[in-house]
Amino acid sequence: MTGAPAAVSGGGALTIKEFFEGVRAGRLVVQRCTACGELAVPPKRLCPACHGREWERAPLGSAGEVASFTVIRVPPGRQAAEAPYAIVVVRLTEGVSLLGRTTGIPLDALRVGLPVRFVPPADRTAEPVVITFAPGARPPGA
Repeated sequence: MTGAPAAVSGGGALTIKEFFEGVRAGRLVVQRCTACGELAVPPKRLCPACHGREWERAPLGSAGEVASFTVIRVPPGRQAAEAPYAIVVVRLTEGVSLLGRTTGIPLDALRVGLPVRFVPPADRTAEPVVITFAPGARPPGA
């Protein structure tokens, strides 16, 4: 996926199922309040900023930075073979935050402020769908 948002089909409110179907397909699509422009993820019925109830779908780019992280060393049973791994909170350029996992980033290289980018899940058939972030490009002059 490039940093440019993909086209969005459909309109109006978004469901959690549709959000994760987009993630599975390599797209990040959220809701934008038509009254005030506030972005909402996960999807909501009521805008937290203005209490509006009308939404449109808004594609997001892939770029962001790590806002927080933790390393899981003793995971739940079915993820035991994957440990250790990192869970990150990523603040996307558009201002929304997503929880996900990292790929291609050594655990000792993780830090708050690290540039990352959303990438499609390696296994697009896995349940649950996992939002995944890989190393991102450094901004010019950084």
